[in-house]
Amino acid sequence: MSSTQPFRRIVTGHDASDRGQITRDAPPSRVVQIGGPGGPTFYEVWSTRETPAVIDRQSGEPAEDDLVLGPPERGTRIRVIDFPPEDDRIRTLTQDEAAEKFGEMGGADATRSAAGAPHPLMHRTQTIDYGIVIEGELTLVLDKGETTVRTGDIVIQRGTNHAWANRSEANCRVAFVLIDGQYTDGL
Repeated sequence: MSSTQPFRRIVTGHDASDRGQITRDAPPSRVVQIGGPGGPTFYEVWSTRETPAVIDRQSGEPAEDDLVLGPPERGTRIRVIDFPPEDDRIRTLTQDEAAEKFGEMGGADATRSAAGAPHPLMHRTQTIDYGIVIEGELTLVLDKGETTVRTGDIVIQRGTNHAWANRSEANCRVAFVLIDGQYTDGL
């Protein structure tokens, strides 16, 4: 599968007799490209508004008009992101430009871009994120160190300041499960 190939979102529910059934089978309906051509593409797959999540017969995903970086408070979010190869348009972003990019994602408060940062798109969210690399490779950049993750690798991102850099020559597709969290221990 190519990173630009659509994928199906299959949603289940219950009929009037409590039997399981498929309620939707189509690509995600909310797809947003950030930063114009060459920017990452966000496929918003599903979110929940509370934990434990409500399981009923037929309700749909909670409506959202705009892209929101994190999950709802006390909720979860699953999204897939296609990261194109990084170029100088990303590597040379100013602090203000980086903040603008995060603003497009509904996460202006997450940006931690600063002079001397290891990457201009450093950011931090009060979440636990499971990142599963579906295709390609991506570099996880942290305040202290970095590592390249490849197809099949899973990152458990625990609210740290970080950035994602696609230093390869091919797109990278990652599925993220975002879970609302809360900092403790003075974080």
